[in-house]
Amino acid sequence: MSSPRGSAAPLAPPLLDPTDSARIGRFGALAGWAQRHRWAAIVLWMTVVAAITLGSSAAGSAYKNDFTLPGTDSQAATDLFKKHGSDQAGDSVEIVFKDTSGVKDSQAAIEPMLDKVKQMAGVADVRSPFADSSAVSKDGTIAYASVTLDGKVEDVPKEDVAKIINVAQGISSDDLQVEVGGEAARNAQDKAGPTAELVGIVAALVILVLLFGSLLAACLPLITALFAVGGAIGVVALASHIFTVADFTPPILMLVGLGVGVDYALLIFYRYRQELVGGAQPDEANRKALDSAGRTVFFAGCTVIVALLGLVALGLGSLQGIALAVAITVLITMAASLVLLPALLALFGQRLQRHVLKQTARTAQKGRTEGDRWRALARAVQRRPIPTMLVGVIALLALSAPAIGMRLGFADSGNDPEETTSRQAYSLLAEGFGPGFNGPLIVLVKGDQAAGEAVQAELAKTDGVAAASPALPSEDGELSTVFVYPTTSPQDEGTVDLVHHLREDIAPPLERDTSAEVLVGGSTAASQDVSETLANRLPLFVAVVVGVSSLLLLLVFRSIWIPVKAAILNLLSISAALGVITLVFQHGWFGAESGPIEAFIPALIFAIVFGLSMDYEVFLVSRIHEEWTRTKDHSLSVQEGVASTGKVITAAAAIMMFVFGAFVLSSDRMLQQFGLGLAVAIFLDAVVIRCLIVPAVMQKLGKWAWWLPAPLARKLPKMSIE
Repeated sequence: MSSPRGSAAPLAPPLLDPTDSARIGRFGALAGWAQRHRWAAIVLWMTVVAAITLGSSAAGSAYKNDFTLPGTDSQAATDLFKKHGSDQAGDSVEIVFKDTSGVKDSQAAIEPMLDKVKQMAGVADVRSPFADSSAVSKDGTIAYASVTLDGKVEDVPKEDVAKIINVAQGISSDDLQVEVGGEAARNAQDKAGPTAELVGIVAALVILVLLFGSLLAACLPLITALFAVGGAIGVVALASHIFTVADFTPPILMLVGLGVGVDYALLIFYRYRQELVGGAQPDEANRKALDSAGRTVFFAGCTVIVALLGLVALGLGSLQGIALAVAITVLITMAASLVLLPALLALFGQRLQRHVLKQTARTAQKGRTEGDRWRALARAVQRRPIPTMLVGVIALLALSAPAIGMRLGFADSGNDPEETTSRQAYSLLAEGFGPGFNGPLIVLVKGDQAAGEAVQAELAKTDGVAAASPALPSEDGELSTVFVYPTTSPQDEGTVDLVHHLREDIAPPLERDTSAEVLVGGSTAASQDVSETLANRLPLFVAVVVGVSSLLLLLVFRSIWIPVKAAILNLLSISAALGVITLVFQHGWFGAESGPIEAFIPALIFAIVFGLSMDYEVFLVSRIHEEWTRTKDHSLSVQEGVASTGKVITAAAAIMMFVFGAFVLSSDRMLQQFGLGLAVAIFLDAVVIRCLIVPAVMQKLGKWAWWLPAPLARKLPKMSIE
């Protein structure tokens, strides 16, 4: 077995000498091309983005949600509904009425409106409250009409549902309140403007100005990111005509694209600035920056894409579409950083050089060297590495603890803003009929009408069931459906228990007694099936992403311990972020409404954060490795690595924290959770892990950090990030 020092020598070439231009590699050559053809590169980017924007505007988008899950009861019920032509094949919306003097006084206005709704596009059937006494509250002041759509929520155009809302609310008066609820009604309502995106852009600009002391220098990373995001949104809109891309994807693209775009451009620009400070001329600094930081960006971007494409393993249509869309966004932002940014740096190189040298001179006059504070922090950590590691790890574990009790689900109308009609309808239904009426289960009985009536009778007296509608036959008479209203709200754990109870305890004996097949479906049960499927498949997804990312780190750094350390610490930062989300949104901290965590959130946050964490991991460790290759002094290597990257990592993290955190301002609960989770994960990763735990671990590992067993070293291909 080779010694650690012996195996480290061939890992990578030494830090590029400012006077040696012969060592410039492929990424440096790419920067050289962008410099020579700066105007062509800039005009090409502008033309491509403009063409994509015009093309996507002309073609429009075809965003479509796909929550199908073959093999689940809810999906089997939906398929049978469609096969046998049941009117209940589609989802439903509820038109809710409240008249304090009694809804029967408004029957003359309600009935003609319902007849009109029944003839509208997207409507399969309408059940009047006056045809079913169970649809009127006991005090007679609240009633609802069930409007069954001719498809699932994702299949019915939002415009059709919006027209239903307008027609229904057209009969509102001082005495009669009319609201429309249900998932389709929620989706059809107008969404808030891009406040979060604007807040993120302004915050990024302010931080960049403070970092570089120059508006021009601050604008270049931001311009690069905006060009990339603009192109990505157009490409994904066009791709939605070919692939299934969820309708909530665009704000996620903006969030990730802006944060990642600025992050990548900033890492390259900061290295460019360091080369200028070191005495390189602008063109040479440009090539060397891309040959070092550009490689880091390329590697990190590929890691993010691999992590995102790992979501395909979860087998959920909409999630796969989001993964593909965000992967395209990351790919385009990476390309912009490697082609557009060098062209911009070549265009403004002389002005940037003058500003950087003046700034460096002012710093020198004050007797300071850039990176002194970060170097001092590294020394402090090196003096007490074990206490630093323990404090950091214990803090992350403490934050991670609440994630153990995380409950996955989906937001419903009860989480909507108070002023929306879906929230008002939710409140009226809960007031008149109990919370379970906001999330009915749809029980399918594949058998004759007698079997349907027998199942309905048993369901009506089941614990946890507030009411069960009459068995409604399908067109061919082979199916019956029963609407079952739980005593608990859709997000309540009691509803989850009821679904399991109906499937596992109630349905089997009914099937034996009636010789019919009984399936529990509907949107509430389907949401539960999606949540449980994602939870069950998440470990495989995590294993695939961690395994592939660790293999890449092993190839790049030719070290056993670097990928092990990276995997453990990245998982800690992600679990801590999920713990914070659980405290805020599940337990209702800081005024948030308590409820389950959106089922997509853990997988999305893991895929994106694990990839982004590699940015900082590779950027910091590659700088440490450069110094190790040059000096073979592990303590000095850690100090110089932290001193060289601490400022830019913190600034990049601050930008992404503001960009991601701004989405907490969104009215969408999923975006709130997504933004908070990403912001917390990035903060913990940049501050606690990269500035404290990693230097402590690297100090304790010493030269063993670069150890690779000799047999493995001979078999692995030699790669370099520097």
